[in-house]
Amino acid sequence: MAGIYIHIPYCKQRCTYCDFHFSTNTKNVAEMIGCMELEIDSKINFLKKKEIETIYIGGGTPSYINSKYIETLLLKIFSSYKISKNAEVTMELNPDDITKEKILELKAIGINRLSIGVQSFCDNDLKFMNRRHNAKQAYESIIIAKENGIKNITIDLIYGSPHLTNENWKKNILKTQELDLCHFSAYALTVEPKTKLNYLIKSKKIKPLSDKKLEEQFKILQSTSEELGFLHYEISSFCKQEQYSKHNTSYWNGKGYIGIGPSAHSFDGEKRQWNISHNAAYISKVKNKKKYFETEEIGLADKYNEYIMTSLRTIWGVNCDYVLNNFNESINLNFKKMIKKWGDDGFVVNRNGAFTLSKNGMLFADAIASDLFFVQDS
Repeated sequence: MAGIYIHIPYCKQRCTYCDFHFSTNTKNVAEMIGCMELEIDSKINFLKKKEIETIYIGGGTPSYINSKYIETLLLKIFSSYKISKNAEVTMELNPDDITKEKILELKAIGINRLSIGVQSFCDNDLKFMNRRHNAKQAYESIIIAKENGIKNITIDLIYGSPHLTNENWKKNILKTQELDLCHFSAYALTVEPKTKLNYLIKSKKIKPLSDKKLEEQFKILQSTSEELGFLHYEISSFCKQEQYSKHNTSYWNGKGYIGIGPSAHSFDGEKRQWNISHNAAYISKVKNKKKYFETEEIGLADKYNEYIMTSLRTIWGVNCDYVLNNFNESINLNFKKMIKKWGDDGFVVNRNGAFTLSKNGMLFADAIASDLFFVQDS
């Protein structure tokens, strides 16, 4: 399985919890799309012509721009690459951009899965996060999408907001059942530098949620999703009837992918490649056939660390035989020592030769992965 990620670097709002994608440097969207088409051409052989099974359109706010630009990119991809007949084609949307007309347009150009940035079904939380939509719009956007032919939908939810009570957090999760969703993702609110949230916390105008409260809300997430019949298949991801996100699952399984657009990353199994993030600079360099990306070869230790970081987060876990057969003795000794430590404490479980996180272990996933990482002597 191989995938393509299209990063649309336009956003119409500055979110409290994330400042990364806010971009207004480039006025001419058509010029940007033209450069992305050139990049698609340049990467035809990047994955050695493997079949593409997933296409993911994300970034800032892809639904902010006219659907004709999305169609242009998809037509270019389908004419340039070998695309699976059952390819998963996902697009991110904000609830306030969803109308009957928009959904029909997207369905007509080949979008068959939506990722809707709901974040919360509580108006207080949405206001705090500086979202343009309200709770009613969030709820109705999903109904509109389903009624107009796109039923494969995932939504994002955020916990850890200073105003989010445990009761309201559970109500947010229960909405997934009410709306008959097959998939959702849930993320803890993170404090990024140079954001309004970071400023409010530093100036002591608000208090961040305590670690204890975050733990409580994560456990509510675990228990409520299980009661609703969701499979917790990755730390932040939940699905019914094995309707995994094919695109994200390919990342976690170490499959290759192509990234198109400013800030986009690519990976072919041996090297990483990442594009310049500045919109105007990206356009200038692509148009003038100058280098617009950086490349890094992946050494053995980095391959192992990346495998640990991605695999440990999933229900498929870290395969002992894979580590034994693909890495050297030093890495294997480190792995055996550290995995035993966390296994003895009950945070990691060995299931038929694959180590996975226990429910409590998920609370310490970063610490466990950090211990398992192999750092070469300089």
